[in-house]
This record gives sequence, C-alpha cells and structure tokens, in this order.
Amino acid sequence: MENNRNYIIAIALSVVIVLGWQVFFMGPRVEAQRQAQEQAAAEQAAQQPAKTDTTSGDSNSASSGATDGSGTGITSTATQTANAPRIPLETPSLEGSINLAGARVDDVKLKDYHVTVDKTSPIVTLFSPANTQDGYFAELGFVQGDNSGKVPGPDTVWTLEKGDKLTPDTPVTISYTNDAGLTFHREIAIDDKYMLTFKDSITNDSSKDVTISPYGRITRFNKPDEPSAWVLHEGFLGVFGQDAGVTEDTYKSVDKENESYSDATGGWFGVTDKYWGTAIIPQPDVAFDTRFSHFNDGRARYQADYSGVKPITIAAGKTGELTTRVFAGAKEVPVLDRYQKSYNIPHFDRMIDWGWFFFITKPLFQLMDFIYRHVGNFGVAILITTVIIKLIFFPLASKQYASMANMKRVQPKMTELKEQYGDDRMGLQKAMMELYKKEKINPVAGCWPVLLQIPIFFSLYKVLYVTIEMRHAPFFGWIQDLSAPDPTTVFNLFGLLPYNVPAALHIGAWPLIMGFTMFVQMRMNPTPPDKTQAMIFNWMPVVFTYMLASFPAGLVIYYSWNNSLSILQQSIIMKRHGAKIELFDNLKGIIKRKKPASE
Repeated sequence: MENNRNYIIAIALSVVIVLGWQVFFMGPRVEAQRQAQEQAAAEQAAQQPAKTDTTSGDSNSASSGATDGSGTGITSTATQTANAPRIPLETPSLEGSINLAGARVDDVKLKDYHVTVDKTSPIVTLFSPANTQDGYFAELGFVQGDNSGKVPGPDTVWTLEKGDKLTPDTPVTISYTNDAGLTFHREIAIDDKYMLTFKDSITNDSSKDVTISPYGRITRFNKPDEPSAWVLHEGFLGVFGQDAGVTEDTYKSVDKENESYSDATGGWFGVTDKYWGTAIIPQPDVAFDTRFSHFNDGRARYQADYSGVKPITIAAGKTGELTTRVFAGAKEVPVLDRYQKSYNIPHFDRMIDWGWFFFITKPLFQLMDFIYRHVGNFGVAILITTVIIKLIFFPLASKQYASMANMKRVQPKMTELKEQYGDDRMGLQKAMMELYKKEKINPVAGCWPVLLQIPIFFSLYKVLYVTIEMRHAPFFGWIQDLSAPDPTTVFNLFGLLPYNVPAALHIGAWPLIMGFTMFVQMRMNPTPPDKTQAMIFNWMPVVFTYMLASFPAGLVIYYSWNNSLSILQQSIIMKRHGAKIELFDNLKGIIKRKKPASE
C-alpha cells in the first residue's frame, strides 16, 4: 500500500508539472512567438520606421563606439548621421544601403527570408539605422594617436570616390582626408551572400610618423522578439584566438556585468539570434581587446566592440593597410562552413548553437540536408534519416528486444521464485541472479540501447530547432513549417469549428498520431501486474501527447515514424526469438474491460 501510494503521488505530481509547464510556459511562449511574428510583419509592411529621440539615441550609441567601446573619446552628431548620403547595396541575398556617416552598415534586409510562412509577408530586416525603433548596425573606424589629428569615427562623413552601388561585381571606394595630412581610402566589397570586406589604406603625407588604432562595433537597441529558450544561445559570442574555443555571454549576464576579453590574435566576435547572426572579423595578425556591454544612459543598447591592442605606426610618406570583415546575414550551414575555410576563421560554424553534442548534431544535419537535396522535402528527409538511424542502431535494438524476449520467456520461473521466497528479499535476489546466469540473461542489456540513443534524439531536436534550413520548411498537407508546432487542434475539430483555441490547448493531429503510436508500442509488452504501474503505462502516451504538442512538428513527425518503425522491428525480433507479441491480447483486454457487465 505504501509503494502504491508513492506511485500515485508521483503520477499526480508529474501530471501537475506537465500541465503547469504547458499552460504557464509553453502556451504563453507559443502565443508570444505568434504575436511577435505578426507585429514584425506589420511594422515592416508599413515601411515607416518609428523615430526615436535622436539626441539620446544615436549620439549616445555613436559616442559609445569610441568612448564606451574603444576608449577614444569621440562623439557624434545624430542629425549628421541620419541625414548623410547613402550607398545602395544589392546582392542575390541582400538589399539595403551603407551610411556614409561613419561608413556604417545600418540598412540590411534578407531577400530570401520572410517574416512569416506567408510568402507575401515582408522580408526580414536585419540591420536598421540607429534612429529607428529597432536600431542595429555595424561600424568600423579608428582611434586617434600621436600626430594623427582627427581620424574617421562615428560622425565622419566619408566621400564616395568610386562606384555608385555596392554589388558582388562592383565594389565601392570611399575616402576621407584630415587636416594632419592623413588620407584614408576604404574599399568595400561584398560577396553573393553575407560577407563584407573593408580594405583600408592610410597614406601619411605629413612629415611626421603617426599612430592610429582600429576599432569596430556592433550596436543593437533591441533584443530578439521571440522569447529565449534554454536549448538555444542568443546574445554575444566570439572566438578570441586562433586556437581558442567559443565564448558565449547571454543578454541577461551582460545586463548584470560587462564582459571583457583581452589581447586576442585571430578570431572573431558578434551577436547571434536563433536564425540570424552578425560578426566582425579583425585582421588575423592584429591583436585586439573585446568587450560585450550593456548601456542605459538615455537609450538602452547592447554592444559588442573591439579595439586594437597596439597602435599602427605609419611613417612619413608611407601607407599602412588593414583588412576587416563584417558578416551580416542568415546562419546557413554551408555558407558559414565556406567562410570558415576560405578566410581561415576559427570555429565560425559554431555561430550556430549545435549544443553539447555538436559532433553528432552537425553530421546529423549534414546527412539530412544531403537527403533533402535529392528528395526536395525536409519532412521526407527526416523520415529517411530515421530509417538510416534505425539501421545504424539495429544491432543494439536487436539486443534490447532480444533481452526483452528472454525476460518474457523466463517470466513464469520468476513468478515461481517470488511465490517460493515470499518476503525473503535477499533470498529472492540471489535466486534471481542465479536464474539470470543460468539462462544467460543480462537484465540491464535492454537499457543501454535506449541510453545510447538519447544523444541522437536530443541532437535531432537541436537540428530542427536551431537550423535556418528548417525554418518555414513545409512537409505535406497542413504542415507548412517543420520548425513550428502543429497548427491544428483537436479542440476545434482541426479547424472545422469557427473559433480559436488557447495556445495551451493546441493538440494537433501529429501529436495525436504520435500518442497513438506510443500507445501501440507500449502494448507490445505485457501489462504490468501491479495496478499502479499499469496505470502509469496507460497514462504515459496521454502525457507525452500533451507535452509534445508544443514541440516542432518535424520532431513530432520523427517520433511518430520512429515509434512505427520500432513496432515493426520489435515484432520481427520477438517473433524470431519465439516470444509472444502481446499487442492483440492487450487490446482485447482493454475492449473486454470496457464492455458493460450485462454483456
């Protein structure tokens, strides 16, 4: 009775936790994501960015590129920055413009991605000018040193010297000459994806040696619209050194305390969202200090910035050169891999949060992506990948089901031993071990295959959740986005009834299919003799159906298909070992229990 009572309490608490998690966490989260997408679509469709107080907004942000970010003491004029001329930017993947004030990249839209699954919705805006509500930009400049005079900074209005539009085939050149005899030429080039290259040449026409230091910053006046998730890192990240690992800092941690990283040579730093990323890649042989910061001096903003550790010396009559790259775009796996290899950027592929099991997660994605390129549907690719995983784990699964079959075979002998030893637990345990040894059965053999497959399940969840290739990827029928939950719900008969259902009650068709396959799979085994355990057996598919209703549809499809393959596999293996398949007997038992007593 005591054990049964504990079981019942454990079940009740588990159900309360799952219901609470769905109602108070996942439900509001799904609703917040939906509202964020609708709001972003409405704002971008209006194409009239809301103006903010430019005095407290842009002036603070621009001066922070120097005072807060690089320690230069430079200030900027917000009006001058807002009204400066622009260079149009157009590539197969991007459109926007570059502000000649500060040579600031502050207008970038992603042509291949829409705000919602609706192809008529606005395309995604990544960078926006500082004087807009969602200001977000990248900027490169210099810090003045000995005999340098005023150098290009946030408020410097450059002169367009060559070219009138930045495209992959037509780089542009801008210039600035100060009163100390320094002339700055900056060639800006862009590829067909998301990488901009800034080549600076500084000519010293004075009679004195001069020193200057480079700086760069990514400044953001907002955070991602969608609520953050424990499975995904959003915020600051970087690699500080050619042989260093990835460093991550969340918005929450930087809110409490700014983070600094000193004297790195080689590497990169930036800001990452779920699907989009921005980064500055300093010249590999230039040592730099980096800081991740949060400022709230008039207008709150987040900033990732760097400054050169050692000033660059340019002798009289000589020219110094510096190359810096800026990434701004979608975190597409092949593109990041290409940049990592072409430009020797360490761990640039880790801008995608592959998680602890990255050595499993990324190859799993690559397999799925390879299949997708041949079948043209990521949902079908998930199904084929599941079959391949099943084949890989077939030997382990065979051992698992063989162990279960052997345990069934000796079940009558185990029952006899329990009756024989009664309350003598020590004697029963010893007799059971002797039985296992005699029959060559390992009672824990069935557990190891399950434990070994847990990293695979988690890695697949990461692939579906974090890779942009899954975003808005359709399957068939009503599933138009494998990265989002099933949009249907049984509580309005899958859309037949004309009313909306709260997010907490969204239990779609695929979660129900998954629950049914889980129910059938569990019925392949004998019903536990203990009534409390049997009750857990019965309710587990219901609990998992409700819990997985808020998971990405692609993952639920995977679980449904995986369960179906497991049922088939278990049936074949158990039949091969002569073990009885309990499915039909269990189903008959359920039907009999539900019939009225008069029958």
